[in-house]
Amino acid sequence: MEIIKTIIDFILHIDKHLAEITHDYQTWTYLILFVIIFAETGFVVTPFLPGDSLLFAAGALIAGGQTGLNIYVLTLLLIAAAFIGNTVNYLLGNYLGPKVFKENNKILKLDYYLQTKAFFDKHGGKAVIFSRFLPIIRTIAPFVAGVGSMPLARYSWYNIVGGFAWVVSFLFLGYFFGNIPVVKENFTIVVFAIILFSIVPPIWAAIKSRTAKKTPGSGL
Repeated sequence: MEIIKTIIDFILHIDKHLAEITHDYQTWTYLILFVIIFAETGFVVTPFLPGDSLLFAAGALIAGGQTGLNIYVLTLLLIAAAFIGNTVNYLLGNYLGPKVFKENNKILKLDYYLQTKAFFDKHGGKAVIFSRFLPIIRTIAPFVAGVGSMPLARYSWYNIVGGFAWVVSFLFLGYFFGNIPVVKENFTIVVFAIILFSIVPPIWAAIKSRTAKKTPGSGL
């Protein structure tokens, strides 16, 4: 429970924690952020790590001159982290297959796999791009693409486009808007709004899916 509380506190007050990291580790912050984004996208068991909020907060802090980091260097590094992470996740899925998802598993839930597979069935390869903006699905999607044996060359194209769009959009949203007084003074609320905005679509899709299964004549 203590670990969960620490993670929640880190995410909700990510601007303060990130400022401490940059103060304590300076240039090493590049590597720390690279590892977090890599892990959040690269390992199917780490969907709880911050992604959207981390990018937004990093952009805001850089714009405020509080880090000494270069926005363009960080952008390139985090695009690479997102691309490499998803590629590793894809390869793991291709190797391990769907058997790792269990009904009673707290992290690798069978529901996560089924919802993500339905997402792929609906959107095809574009799901790799769309999934970048959906927490949990963002982490599960590359694994499912590997399980489904999507051709690596095709997957890599969607992977780089999605990684570029995700990193650039959130990093520069923070860079341009994170230091507006009303945003800066209510940063925790903004972070919570980002998280809420990101998780509502998959939750809504899951509810619709469950409702459809229970509806007579749905054909399921």
